[in-house]
Amino acid sequence: MTNDALIAALAHLVSEGRNPDTMDIDLLPALEIVQRINQQDQQVPIAVEKVLPEIAQAVEKITEAFKIGGRLIYMGAGTSGRLGVLDASECPPTFGVSDQMVIGLIAGGPEAILKAKEGAEDSLTLGVEDLKAINFSQRDVVVGIAASGRTPYVIGALEYANETGATTVALSCNPDSPIADIAQIAISPVVGPEALTGSTRLKSGTAQKLVLNMLTTASMIRLGKSYQNLMVDVKATNKKLVARAARIVMQATDCDKSLAEQTLQQTKYDVKLAILMILTGMDIEAAHEQLAHQNGFLRKAVQHYKGE
Repeated sequence: MTNDALIAALAHLVSEGRNPDTMDIDLLPALEIVQRINQQDQQVPIAVEKVLPEIAQAVEKITEAFKIGGRLIYMGAGTSGRLGVLDASECPPTFGVSDQMVIGLIAGGPEAILKAKEGAEDSLTLGVEDLKAINFSQRDVVVGIAASGRTPYVIGALEYANETGATTVALSCNPDSPIADIAQIAISPVVGPEALTGSTRLKSGTAQKLVLNMLTTASMIRLGKSYQNLMVDVKATNKKLVARAARIVMQATDCDKSLAEQTLQQTKYDVKLAILMILTGMDIEAAHEQLAHQNGFLRKAVQHYKGE
């Protein structure tokens, strides 16, 4: 695309428009600047609320993919790519899953996480190469993330994923974007012009973060990774998480700290097993068998024991 064509394309994007509420932002003292930014940020959850049906549709597809051994692949450039990498990297400690279950790919590779490689986003083939490098298959789900909705790196990847027969999702902050047209599911929270024109790491980035939080959290809940609203598959990999594991067991069972820690030691800090043992009186072997029978759903295991 020529420079003139690119300028023309950007002129039509909501996310690139000038915000009439912040035209004097360069004249304001610090408090008033952050007040203006905060006022703009308040529009983000409202925009996300409008696309909840599409987010739920994507969650169902992601959950189905996980159940057959598929993966969730985030793809983006710049801020969008970094947000995908961030969400993917937080799934293993939070939900006790493999780091290959949710993968974040960013244009320019891992180095682009720390240092901008904005030119990498202009390639239609680079995203395809990145998918091939992780042995992408039709069992996987690709979520292409681009505030503008027109990033070539994401477009190429989504088109390839469609050809492969995989599920494709587009996350953009512009209506009727190119990636929304390509993907099977389009999630487009329109947050309007940024406080600082074109700085889509602001409202657009916040909207993307909220949506990504929902995609993985809701999918993991659907897989049985929670009991009530407790993270019962958390991995106790540091002192804080060891303490959190004990607190979760105490919250779920109303037991004291001593029993929680004692039972966690027996289960090698498997929080689900510890909770089930305390709630039912089962030994570790029986509790493990019951959990396996209920496909890891702790609430179902407890209800089955109680005959509910």
